[in-house]
Amino acid sequence: MNLALATWVSALNFWAWNMIGPLSTTYAKDMSLSSSQASMLVATPILVGSLGRIVAGSLTDRYGGRIMFIAISLASILPVLAVGLAGEAESYPLLLVFGFFLGIAGTIFAVGIPFANSWYEPSRRGFATGVFGAGMVGTALSAFFTPRFVNWFGLLTTHVIIAIALAVTAGVCVLVMRNSPEFQPNTDPVVPKLVAALKLPVTWEMSFLYAIVFGGFVAFSTYLPTYLKNVYDFSAVDAGSRTAGFALAAVIARPIGGALSDRIAPKYVVLASLAGTAVMAAVAVLQPPPDLWSAVTFILLAIFLGVGTGGVFAWVARRAPAASVGSVTGIVAAAGGLGGYFPPLVMGATYNETDSDYTIGLLLLVAAAVVALLYTALRLKTQEPIETPAPRS
Repeated sequence: MNLALATWVSALNFWAWNMIGPLSTTYAKDMSLSSSQASMLVATPILVGSLGRIVAGSLTDRYGGRIMFIAISLASILPVLAVGLAGEAESYPLLLVFGFFLGIAGTIFAVGIPFANSWYEPSRRGFATGVFGAGMVGTALSAFFTPRFVNWFGLLTTHVIIAIALAVTAGVCVLVMRNSPEFQPNTDPVVPKLVAALKLPVTWEMSFLYAIVFGGFVAFSTYLPTYLKNVYDFSAVDAGSRTAGFALAAVIARPIGGALSDRIAPKYVVLASLAGTAVMAAVAVLQPPPDLWSAVTFILLAIFLGVGTGGVFAWVARRAPAASVGSVTGIVAAAGGLGGYFPPLVMGATYNETDSDYTIGLLLLVAAAVVALLYTALRLKTQEPIETPAPRS
């Protein structure tokens, strides 16, 4: 029950976090935005949602997942409403400002991993983190339903609906959600905990890998509507539907990656993910024709990225010290989010408007996946013991 509720809270907050992405082509048209301006609009919530995970993870170690799920859901209500008002006013500066605060919703991920870990024994944590990670389906829900809600109810009303859903969900958490009996609050000061987590090799290794796989997912799930509009000339609704399919495939693949990592070494799951990501990104460079071949290309890319996200966090769950899971998770999750912040900016900056071409951006993804593949294969061990935090000075 608690894991299912946590997954729903994550999904709804991911929906809120991705309120701008599915409407980016509409905003770009209505406000006559350049490709770079539209990219900045999409990327801004990702930045705060990424960096904020560092704090959210450490606070979860102290206060537990229940309080943090409630707090983040409530704190996301005003930014959702403010973004709706800014969009209604067609104000690009206000959309950027309020989109910055919309990133609060994206910090929810750093809460759920330690929360799920505490409910399950180590041999089942790959499954647990994979199931919670399926809350990424919120990006698919947003991509599919947000443009439709705007057509049906209007822009502002759509944001009001999500705000009400966040409030109701927070109320359900107050009444139903509980922390695991195994949860022990870590009341050490936050900064020393983060410093100790940063001294662990696992933190940096997993951050690098997660920046590729989760960053790739976030980047495509937010920027794909713009990509599909520019390359294939799809409408906002059609592009949203296809982006929802991409996000849903990644969501389904994530728990599979986690479950596989309970049975085989996570290293091999991550290697398969990185290899598949590199291949499919290279295929995307060729601009496969719509609808069948382009759909196959991006769905396979989503599956490889999703499997990788499940594999990386199953690896984190095995190696991070129990008292520091929240801190390590927050840093790794932040790295993943930051990995999704820069690609939309790069894609916008390198977009060849004359040829509707994103070759440079996609080749950079290929290169990043190959480098991560080689690093994982050559430098990371298949099995490693749980590490202990570095002593504080």
